[in-house]
Amino acid sequence: MKQLWGSGFSKELNKSTNDFNSSLSFDKRLYEYDIRGSIAHAEMLSIQGILTHEEFNLIEGGLNEILDEIKNGQVDFDSDFEDIHTFVEKLLVQKIGATGKKLHTARSRNDQVALDMRMYVKDEIQNLKSQIVSLLKVLLSLIKEHKETIMPGYTHLQRAQPVTFGHHLCAYFEMLKRDYSRLKDAYKRVNVLPLGAAALAASPYGIDRYKTAELLGFDDICLNSLDAVSDRDFVVETLSSLSLIMLHLSRFSEEIILWSTKEFQFIQIDDSYATGSSIMPQKKNPDIAELIRGKTGRVYGALVSILTVMKALPLAYNKDMQEDKELFFNAIDTVKACLLILPEMLETITVNKDKMLKACEEGFLNATDVADYLVKKSVPFRDAHEASGKAVKYCMENNLTLSDMKLDEYKKISNLFENDLYSAIDIKNSLESRKVIGGPSKEALEKVILIEEEWINKNEQN
Repeated sequence: MKQLWGSGFSKELNKSTNDFNSSLSFDKRLYEYDIRGSIAHAEMLSIQGILTHEEFNLIEGGLNEILDEIKNGQVDFDSDFEDIHTFVEKLLVQKIGATGKKLHTARSRNDQVALDMRMYVKDEIQNLKSQIVSLLKVLLSLIKEHKETIMPGYTHLQRAQPVTFGHHLCAYFEMLKRDYSRLKDAYKRVNVLPLGAAALAASPYGIDRYKTAELLGFDDICLNSLDAVSDRDFVVETLSSLSLIMLHLSRFSEEIILWSTKEFQFIQIDDSYATGSSIMPQKKNPDIAELIRGKTGRVYGALVSILTVMKALPLAYNKDMQEDKELFFNAIDTVKACLLILPEMLETITVNKDKMLKACEEGFLNATDVADYLVKKSVPFRDAHEASGKAVKYCMENNLTLSDMKLDEYKKISNLFENDLYSAIDIKNSLESRKVIGGPSKEALEKVILIEEEWINKNEQN
């Protein structure tokens, strides 16, 4: 098949070269953006008098017919074509004749593909934002339900201080809010029109790029034609945001995996979101969480790959940049799939409150409260910390908890200990004493819940 650019070539493209060069197998998902962009371009050409009104109507009608046919499954994508842009243009010429050949006036596939990708990324950012809000709503429901469910907080995966399950989940709520914010911010830099840059040096025709931007809903235009066709920062930045989303989902998944083990038994994953073993009938495997954790690697890989592709490219367009599509498509599909399945799984988990509380009672999580008790009696914190450490050591040597330790045993460490110590080191009292905003007490968490509800109400519609 003769290529659109083949007039200066003496031979047709070798089939293996065409197969290796072609991007149609994956960039066909851009068909709607390619057609919408072409209609806007043709309309601008018509407004500027470069196309007649009749020519525009014919082009618009033909492109809309092609769009409907593709959506209805009436079009087979021909692997002989180099890309979606060539394919759509050939279909248009077949449908409306020579007028279809005028569509490419004042543009190149270089600015055309940049346009298609920006339009695609814009829509996917909006889709991701919606999915994040859906996940946050599920999290907020669990946070409200478990604002008094006491569990150990950890550092170094060692029991540290008591928190609540709601408070712990709220940490992931904050991470995902930042993810939403990053996507929202990235959208501003995606939402800039490259069309009109043509191959690299713009166009001699009297086109109106601002009109095209208006027709396609772009906020601004790229101000340098070289940058317009060679820029893939918007792909890199969005992939970076996707990588951070996956980082957070992976950390959360790791905790779900740990919490569901026999060693923790903090939660139970519903049977509908777990699998078994083909040889060990007692097994219940957290495969969904493990897959989310595992799929994080492919999103990171996409980011590193496109950074590597772009790092040494001279201006302007180079064919290397075709690699951005498969990487981005795979990453976006992966993140969307994870954001779809995770909230479904979370809605079905069973929380073992007794196990969580028991873990708090066994790990000296109130040791800091012993120190804080002395600090409130004007003991320097370092001295109070040493006294608390002695109490913990004594308990470990005598198989006691800090609550089991007698007052006279405490007084051997410090005469400042009195009976009110036992109230201060009670696990629930310890937790509820942390009323500072951002802390784990019920009072503090309820204030945060109101803030999170307001955030969801504000951003659910955006």
